[in-house]
Amino acid sequence: MSTLAESVYKISDSDRQEFWREGHILLRSVAEADVIGKYRQDIADAAFRYSTETRDMDERDTYGKAFLQVTNLWQHDEKVREFVFNTRFARIAADLLGVENVRLYHDQALIKEPGGGPTPWHQDMYYWPLDSEKTVTMWMPLVDIDEQMGMLTFASGSHANKAAGNVGISDESESFYGDHISEKGYPIAKADSMQAGDATFHLGWTIHSAGANLSTDRSRQVMTVIYYADGTLISPPVNKHQQADLDAWLGGLSSGSPANGPLNPILT
Repeated sequence: MSTLAESVYKISDSDRQEFWREGHILLRSVAEADVIGKYRQDIADAAFRYSTETRDMDERDTYGKAFLQVTNLWQHDEKVREFVFNTRFARIAADLLGVENVRLYHDQALIKEPGGGPTPWHQDMYYWPLDSEKTVTMWMPLVDIDEQMGMLTFASGSHANKAAGNVGISDESESFYGDHISEKGYPIAKADSMQAGDATFHLGWTIHSAGANLSTDRSRQVMTVIYYADGTLISPPVNKHQQADLDAWLGGLSSGSPANGPLNPILT
């Protein structure tokens, strides 16, 4: 049976410098196309099996229209676990962050259905009670995509100022961060296209969004894995979402404790 190659993907000094300068980087062929084809079906099947979304598109709010989101699929499906725990991916994350080891925060399948709405501007760290700048998300399409299907879009350099506001993904965040990006003059960056197995990596404070899926018959199937540097401490939750994350992903550990709950194994 085919499995993901665990060979090392070389990260150069210039890659690392670009990542920390811009807050994101696009890397090609992180996973081989012929292999990713197998995991695509496993992940999609698991995502639809465990999704709790039952509303029609026109009944959902902005967040609900953006994508079907299913987290920690690795706990439910052995093939998804094999994908999420792949050391090739984790080693890239560690090398970009400049650390020896990274831990798993959680995975997310993000499926933007045909006609699915845009993902508003936001910062991931708004949701994460982690006391570190060294957090990174791998965003990997499992199908070939172009900018008409909801390409991930970044405000380059926006990570440098850390928290721009205290607002979650919503119409409000689209407006708030849109104004902030214009005020600061951050360049907007996105790929014209990505092939299955390409991946972007972005820091937790990098402001980002994605367009709507304008396709009438193709889902934008994406798998994400979130990593953070081993040794990271838990910060006091500053909103209800961080408290929910603390309970769900970090085992309810107390503030100031190492973020090393049972769902957060070292992956490198």
